[in-house]
Amino acid sequence: MSSEAKTLTKGIQKEGWFEKIKAYGELIAAGLSGAFILAGWLFEKNGHGADSIIAYLLAFLIGGFAKAKEGIEATYENKELNVEMLMIFAAIGSAIIGYWTEGAILIFIFAVSGALETYTMNKSHKEISSLMDLQPEEALLLIDHAEKRIPVSQLHVGDHILIKPGERIPADGKIVKGQTNIDEAAITGESIPVTKGIQAEVFAGTVNMTGAITVEVTKETSDTLFQKIIQLVQSAQSEKSPSQLFVERFEGTYVKTVILVVVAMFFLPHFLLGWNWHESFYRAMILLVVASPCALVASIMPATLSAISNGAKHGILVKGGVHLENLSHIGAIAFDKTGTLTKGKPEVTKVIVKPDLNQEEILLKSASIESQSNHPLAQAIVQYAKKAMDSNLIQPESLEDLPGWGIKAELAGERWRIGKAAFIGDEKAAQFADGLAQKLASQGNTLVFVERNTEIVAMIALKDVVRKETKSAISHLKQQGIQTIMLTGDSENTARAIAAESHVDQYFAECLPETKVEYLKELKKKHKTVAMVGDGINDAPALAIANVGIAMGEGTDVALETADIVLMKNDLPRIAEAIQLSRRMNKIIKQNIVFSISVIAILICSNFFQSIDLPFGVVGHEGSTILVILNSLRLLK
Repeated sequence: MSSEAKTLTKGIQKEGWFEKIKAYGELIAAGLSGAFILAGWLFEKNGHGADSIIAYLLAFLIGGFAKAKEGIEATYENKELNVEMLMIFAAIGSAIIGYWTEGAILIFIFAVSGALETYTMNKSHKEISSLMDLQPEEALLLIDHAEKRIPVSQLHVGDHILIKPGERIPADGKIVKGQTNIDEAAITGESIPVTKGIQAEVFAGTVNMTGAITVEVTKETSDTLFQKIIQLVQSAQSEKSPSQLFVERFEGTYVKTVILVVVAMFFLPHFLLGWNWHESFYRAMILLVVASPCALVASIMPATLSAISNGAKHGILVKGGVHLENLSHIGAIAFDKTGTLTKGKPEVTKVIVKPDLNQEEILLKSASIESQSNHPLAQAIVQYAKKAMDSNLIQPESLEDLPGWGIKAELAGERWRIGKAAFIGDEKAAQFADGLAQKLASQGNTLVFVERNTEIVAMIALKDVVRKETKSAISHLKQQGIQTIMLTGDSENTARAIAAESHVDQYFAECLPETKVEYLKELKKKHKTVAMVGDGINDAPALAIANVGIAMGEGTDVALETADIVLMKNDLPRIAEAIQLSRRMNKIIKQNIVFSISVIAILICSNFFQSIDLPFGVVGHEGSTILVILNSLRLLK
């Protein structure tokens, strides 16, 4: 990784810690403000007027400092008043006319909402630092047949680097010497390692599993596919949501309108309606109080928090209210295959043994040989055999692992070869079991052939199997009118088979992270609001660019950090439940907004016609706030 990227990431990490401290500081300030409001009220009830005013002043200063600072700074930078400034004016106005309690409560409500908003914000680009951990810091450079370990940032196009078994590849390039199996899950999401030989392309961040290889660097460090993933995540998360942009546009207009009307109430009624100056000032202050957006704020935040709490009880973790809100507008959901629709690990689906042979004996000896390999397919065969038999595995007399092909062994005086069709012989493999191999391969299976003394005795089919709950989850989404799409790095045959088995409406195969992002952009143009469900590092850019990113709870740290919603226990049917919860939440929020705006409008009109005094205005204003909160709490059930 380049030094510039490291510097940027360190800055982001520091900012994340600062935001954490800031969030806790605001919560503490809001709590202290509430405590001083209670103290002020108790002092006032016991006739200690001066002490109550001091307590209320402390509540004003402690609770309102953060929002006041934010409002003043934003006003100075944008040269435009905002809701925070209106809150300050309303609170001061309440104090001027002697209603300290109401002003302090107004400060308290804004302090709490601001603290919760800061606390529930998405963590600032943490996934970038997680990605850094998967990029090697050093590479083994080959110079005149000598090895020299250098920082990855010093690699250049044309350099030759040595990558040993078990090491992560430090740069994009092509193999010029050697052959191996490479785990490309970090890039493509493919669950089964890919065999790579001379001139094959390799990617930074992937894992060299079996053989030592020499790679010629073909891209600068800053241009690798791995770096592009980081850049895609970063740029996608920097985009503002439509809801946020709307609030920003609405805020300035709302504040300006209220301030202008309040100023007009100072003067116009005196000259046009014959009110005295005291009455004009009194009515202007009432207007400033009743026009405060407390009820509007309470219309959204309690409902959102109640819905988030409800979701958490049912294994749905939401990182912010805006993401839960967006769920109800989803027209399509894109799913990663590996680890999302499927279990993410290859499993034996079929064992075909030559009819005249003992199946248990063949399986036992095959598993005994495969137990000496760390290849995922070999391990899957061993696990299957252990479950199917009670016999103990046998130790081979000799064994040779041939990376990318298979394994040779001597066992009980017999010569065994286990591996892919080309290792055994393509023609012999195609003829085994009346050509069943072609049918199994078309169903998305990976085939392993077992040869004993030059004769094929068995064929083992393995596949990354679809989760049991996948079909029901997809069915529920379709009932809600949502289009389902699968995006996978797998081959066309495998993708077609998994798509048919999981019942998704559409699929796209052989996807790299960049192409997943492109497909997401196209889906957004067609369906407007799109969700992405994934669990791997390769899914991070798509999770970030989607309107709502949903990660599986057992996925990688990067996916969990990038996603907006996390499903605990990889429970896919919870997605439909989350959408239903989102729709309920948005319905209640609309009820609250309509009610709170109606109450504010009625109070403003009543004030203008001099039919309401400040105490009744405060009761109406605060009462509407309490009612919308109680309505929001219904979401807890």
